[in-house]
Amino acid sequence: MMMKIDFQSIKNVRKNPLGILISTGSSWLIKPFLMFGLATLFFKVIFQSFIPAGLAQDFVTGAVLLGVAPCTAMVFVWSHLTKGDPAHTLVQVSVNDLLILVLFVPLVQLLLGVNGVTIPWDTLFFSIVLFVVVPLAGGALTRFLMIKKKGIEYFNEKFLPKFNGITTLGLLLTLIIIFSFQGDIILEQPLYVLLIAVPLILRLYGGSTD
Repeated sequence: MMMKIDFQSIKNVRKNPLGILISTGSSWLIKPFLMFGLATLFFKVIFQSFIPAGLAQDFVTGAVLLGVAPCTAMVFVWSHLTKGDPAHTLVQVSVNDLLILVLFVPLVQLLLGVNGVTIPWDTLFFSIVLFVVVPLAGGALTRFLMIKKKGIEYFNEKFLPKFNGITTLGLLLTLIIIFSFQGDIILEQPLYVLLIAVPLILRLYGGSTD
């Protein structure tokens, strides 16, 4: 997925500025705060009879971390599945990947600080480097070298399609691994799973672009 990102495409923002402003504003000005508000409302107020206070705080923390981070891979996948405009998707993902480098850490610290939770700055910066900077740099370097060697037509029509199946498989495998590690909790506490799903679904339909 990171190989598809072309930062030169950002210059095309002016071709559809309103669409980019709406989706970017939704991702960074609405979604994180909406997720925090919904999680706090449901976990600490509406569901307080079902969720212990300490666990509710943990759930809010997890919701904040989820809500602040736009998923590059899933934006590409959903755009492909819905037959969206690939040029717009490319610009949007490129803009988001630049913004996450500078906005993720301060937004997380702000929202978790309101929730009374502190995560060391170096831990957050390390997560950005490990999960965003490294794969982004790897994708950009591969893209640059392949285009330089074979040309943009070969890269788009021959090289990238080789990874389509791997990308889908990788996303599915990630989900399987996540759920398998939490399998015991899911089976032992199915009510928590249902309660957690409520604000996540509402956020999905209320202000999500991923």
